[in-house]
Amino acid sequence: IFVLLVRIVSAAETPTGEKVFQQKCASCHGAAGEGTSKNYPQPLVGDLSIGELTRYIEKTMPEDKPGTCVGEEAARVAEFIHGAFYSPTAQARNKPARIELSRLTVRQYRNAVADLIGSFRQEAKPDGQQGLRGEYFKSRRHNGKDRAIERIDPVVAFNFEDKSPDSEKMEPHEFSIRWEGSVQAPETGEYEFIVRTDQSMRLWVNDLSTPLIDAYVRSGSGTEYSQTLFLLGGRSYSLKLEFSKAKQGVNDKKAKEKPPAKAMISLEWKRAHRVAEVIPARQLSPGRFPETFVVTAPFPPDDRSIGYERGTTISKEWDQATTDAAIEVAAYVLAHLAELSGVKGDAGDREPRLREFCLKFAERAFRRPLTDEQRQLYIDQQFAEAGDPTAAVKRVVLLALKSPRFLYREVGETSDAYDVASRMAFGLWDSLPDQALLDAAAKGQLATREQVVSHAERMVNDSRTRSKLRDFLMQWLKAEHVPDVAKDSAAFPEFSAIIASDLRTSLELMLDELIASDAADFRQLLLAESLQLNGRLAKFYGVDLPEEAAFQKVELDSGERAGVLSHPYLMTGFAYSATSSPIHRGVFIARSVLGRSLRPPPEAVVPLAPDLHADLTTRERVALQTMPETCMACHRLINPLGFTLEHFDAVGRFRKDEQGKPVDTKGAYRTRTGELATFAGVRDLA
Repeated sequence: IFVLLVRIVSAAETPTGEKVFQQKCASCHGAAGEGTSKNYPQPLVGDLSIGELTRYIEKTMPEDKPGTCVGEEAARVAEFIHGAFYSPTAQARNKPARIELSRLTVRQYRNAVADLIGSFRQEAKPDGQQGLRGEYFKSRRHNGKDRAIERIDPVVAFNFEDKSPDSEKMEPHEFSIRWEGSVQAPETGEYEFIVRTDQSMRLWVNDLSTPLIDAYVRSGSGTEYSQTLFLLGGRSYSLKLEFSKAKQGVNDKKAKEKPPAKAMISLEWKRAHRVAEVIPARQLSPGRFPETFVVTAPFPPDDRSIGYERGTTISKEWDQATTDAAIEVAAYVLAHLAELSGVKGDAGDREPRLREFCLKFAERAFRRPLTDEQRQLYIDQQFAEAGDPTAAVKRVVLLALKSPRFLYREVGETSDAYDVASRMAFGLWDSLPDQALLDAAAKGQLATREQVVSHAERMVNDSRTRSKLRDFLMQWLKAEHVPDVAKDSAAFPEFSAIIASDLRTSLELMLDELIASDAADFRQLLLAESLQLNGRLAKFYGVDLPEEAAFQKVELDSGERAGVLSHPYLMTGFAYSATSSPIHRGVFIARSVLGRSLRPPPEAVVPLAPDLHADLTTRERVALQTMPETCMACHRLINPLGFTLEHFDAVGRFRKDEQGKPVDTKGAYRTRTGELATFAGVRDLA
């Protein structure tokens, strides 16, 4: 009885985890872990396991008296914190998710208006061919009777010197060439198109009625011409380039007696994070595409606070941007009204046919048929009040594009087949449903899993789906945040902006190959031992390829590479100018690959300079700097993950030793459930 009473009294005197928290923690962290403005303003949330929290509390808490909350007491307070407000489950319970009205993101708006206008034009599909169709003429004019050669050129990069393209068919003093086809934009953004030539030329991109660059009448001695266009990723744009070399003077017979002038031409572009390069054959096609409308009105950026773009912020700036964009779309529609509507200006039945055009425009914008009431408001009333059919069309376009039925994804409380079609289209394309989806919705053919899968399988083969998935993977890999890479010229004299540009292309090609494969296995993202190299990269990374070799799959450092985790572009980006950075690499793996949350460091810390510890390896130097317990709160997770990549230096080249010592790539990771996994290197981690 005495022992039982002692146990009862002892249990009653043992403070609960909640009581310990209130006594020792709440003054800094707040009564419910919400933080305090004076001591610790951030909420006490994270994803450590109870065991990890216990060990952290034992070593560092309370901050003014570390080591005074240990053992069972630390375990009880950790269990309370974890269950009350710290863990993701507790956070979700304390602040339940709520449905928020979501507008179109900037990407979705641009794609939606492009496809809305495009739905009134003939559709074209890529045929898989690469390069541009070239027509070579034996005169300065592009006359059919003077056509001497017709062929597919993979790229436009020619130095004819003082000769002609074909000495048997064309003379070197005078000839002209026209290249036609299309160029595909792999990502959304600005593209600087560059033509280098010492002769006359004109370039058209997308809009074939107005040259983007016109140097047909040359003045001065310049040989480089450029203009910038904003293009939407995953789409092909018609392209035409005309080149002309002519004798000086008209029909000057004496001109042939003089040595022919030299001639050259190249078609290049410059993309974000790239140097200028000849537009590669993989981005060119001999087929032509209808013009794509690309809205140029600037939009404020979308919210990305949780890692991806969301249309949840409404502001005056956003509202003004949608107004400016609607005005721009309306002006474009009116300028191309005869083409888009199929109604000529002098047609006797112009008004009823324009009404029908406007009905289709509004229904495609709203992703569903109009009710009688909506038709009265959006169509009939506008034609009645405008008086002029052309003015009525403008009013309908403006009214439709400013309507919540266009700007917001789902505006009804119930869901029907048209909502299914819309979710599929925005989910896979970030755009409007096409006619096939709308027809299926009208016929009730999106009601079963099998019906939805059938359309989804069709949709995933669209270039818009591949573009969206590629952008997601680049965001996941944090590649979009990699700055223009520069390296210490003394440590890496052969590294250059061209190498950095090629490395980004190599990563993109690796992703593109996986996305385009019918048998895509996304485990290969982490396990692949090969990567895409061209001649320049092969030389830099010690692979035997011809200097001018195009990109091709090559196995590099057999048995040591681990897909994207060790791709040289990421290794180069997650590094300093002269040394690797296990911290940057470890943060990338922890956040992006393992989905762990990390707090920003309490203060900016300058890394220890290598020359101050010349006898230490990078691993030893990082371990020394992050040794304090306040650092190890996060670096206990970061460092062992980053160390697994220490075989790769600051430019992603494989190394076996550093500072005369064997590279140590051993690492570890404690899971959320408290299990400890150990690795000999990045292959084990992958």
